[in-house]
Amino acid sequence: MHTHQHSIVQRKRKSLRRQRLTRRVLPFLASLFLATPLAGNIQQSMAGTARNELRMPKMDFSPQAQFDQEMRATYNALGAEQEGLRFETFQKAMTGYLNLRQNGKLAEDKQVLTVIDFDLPSTEKRLWVLDLGKKEILFHTLVAHGHNSGENEASTFSNTDQSNMSSLGFYATGSEYEGKHGHSLRLEGMDEGVNSNAAARSIVMHGADYVSEDFIKQNGRLGRSLGCPALPMDQYSQIIDVVNGGTCLFLNKSDAGYDSKYLNQDAAIAALVPTAATHGIS
Repeated sequence: MHTHQHSIVQRKRKSLRRQRLTRRVLPFLASLFLATPLAGNIQQSMAGTARNELRMPKMDFSPQAQFDQEMRATYNALGAEQEGLRFETFQKAMTGYLNLRQNGKLAEDKQVLTVIDFDLPSTEKRLWVLDLGKKEILFHTLVAHGHNSGENEASTFSNTDQSNMSSLGFYATGSEYEGKHGHSLRLEGMDEGVNSNAAARSIVMHGADYVSEDFIKQNGRLGRSLGCPALPMDQYSQIIDVVNGGTCLFLNKSDAGYDSKYLNQDAAIAALVPTAATHGIS
């Protein structure tokens, strides 16, 4: 009997020791678990789910947002930034191009846009010919400005005959012909009062010996024309062959006070985003 009581006491003591050990160990294990990255992630996930389960990123499907997205996508696909064409200039040129297409001023079978940026000096390549259909830059080269528009930089512009200045704005290219400068391309100014006298002034696209890297090395700038966008002799004929017959040409200068009815963004959005015309522009 004594032995039996002794064993019962021992069992009780062992049970008490196990309970005390468990009380000591469990808090330690719990703190260890909560300190692990997994536990932290679980806690954050649970908390985040509780707070954000109904929050979804708001998507903007407005015609304006689609237009901006398409503009940026086209600019990136062209690799225009890498070729030195600033997005602001590209966006203006594209807006006018789309307006002119909407107005039936350009050939329907060509998606070519030529941009000249007079924000750059004549020593830099400031003409780009863009194939918008294939998303390719076909040419990136030098181009001259008018004699009385400035020395290395073009800063003064005119629509007046015999001003010997360049005229800003949007043009539609015309037909090719052989003239005093050889193979040349007629240009029609689209902006009334800004470049509308281009044809009367014989403002055309042609080649010139003074548009070259060698001329820049000798003179510190390109030579200058009587107002024509003159091109390098080794490229002008190929460029004319690509851009002739109803494509868009845009001459830009940011701080010259130029404005145009063809910079109507609503019309450009309607041309680029089909749903804008039927659902309204917002």
